[in-house]
Amino acid sequence: MTNHTVLILGSRGRFGLAAARAFAAAGWRVLGQLRPEADVPTDPMIEWLPIDLNDTATLTRAAQGASVVVHALNPAYTNQAWQSQGPAMMDAAIALCRLLGATLMLPGNIYNFGATMPPVLREGTPQAAHTVLGQVRIALEAQMQAIGVRGVVIRSGDFFGGGRGTWFDLSISKDLRKGALTYPGPMGVSTSWAYLPDLARTFVAVAERRAQLQPFEVYHFAGHVLTGQRWLDLLNPIARAQGWVRPDEQLRWKSMPWSVIRLGAWVVPTWVSLLEMRYLWNTPHALANDKLCALIGTEPHTPLAQALEQSLADLGLLGAHHASAIPVLAQSPR
Repeated sequence: MTNHTVLILGSRGRFGLAAARAFAAAGWRVLGQLRPEADVPTDPMIEWLPIDLNDTATLTRAAQGASVVVHALNPAYTNQAWQSQGPAMMDAAIALCRLLGATLMLPGNIYNFGATMPPVLREGTPQAAHTVLGQVRIALEAQMQAIGVRGVVIRSGDFFGGGRGTWFDLSISKDLRKGALTYPGPMGVSTSWAYLPDLARTFVAVAERRAQLQPFEVYHFAGHVLTGQRWLDLLNPIARAQGWVRPDEQLRWKSMPWSVIRLGAWVVPTWVSLLEMRYLWNTPHALANDKLCALIGTEPHTPLAQALEQSLADLGLLGAHHASAIPVLAQSPR
């Protein structure tokens, strides 16, 4: 490739910032769009563009030369926000790609497949979303495919690492210092997780091979597959080393207070969406990455021990000698 400039839409967000840093580390010129009123991160490797997404003309001029656009924008986690804002955000991203002649890349998720999804998800697995968020996701991908820009969706499981805003920090790790692990589902159900820096590096690898792609492509990122029990096994030695529990103790297992969330959903719109997506914790699933690996080779994959250590450090949870807290067993295959 001769053109190595990428525009990240929503570069101040969790995935957007991770993607921006991954592209910059790979030698790309990175343009980071963010809201005009947003705080600008201190990262000299990124050229920040505090321009409103809907100011297409100004943003296009500022992003001249970008051959890839990463759509990392997300509305608030409510059904209403996704229904009203999701299509408009996609329209704006598509308009930019048309004017720039760029490839559009979107981080997808597994909402598309619904509660009847099989244990292993492939790009061709039938999509049967029964939730509002899943139906919106299907529509956005269809919108992206139908308009005629070159598009790539890379689908993954839940994020961890890189900061705050996902189940890992909002639930699993939030009470670790109190000696407890709060988990949203049964202990024995396997679910898919994406360590955010690995997913961001995957976007770079696919972008660098975009000339080989069909006009619209979907890839699955496998990441790590973990049960609640596996999280507990990994975190117990760390909890002892950090002094969150005594040397002869284990972390207490706490279930997500779904009954409270059900009652609160009458007044908290976000909790409506949480309830609708609860099935993800009760339905075993993993993503098959055969197609991705055929394109890029080995999927970027940080060993789980290292990924977990860095994720906890990102949250400010580990003390100065945290490296010794990560046990050898944490490095077993996903």
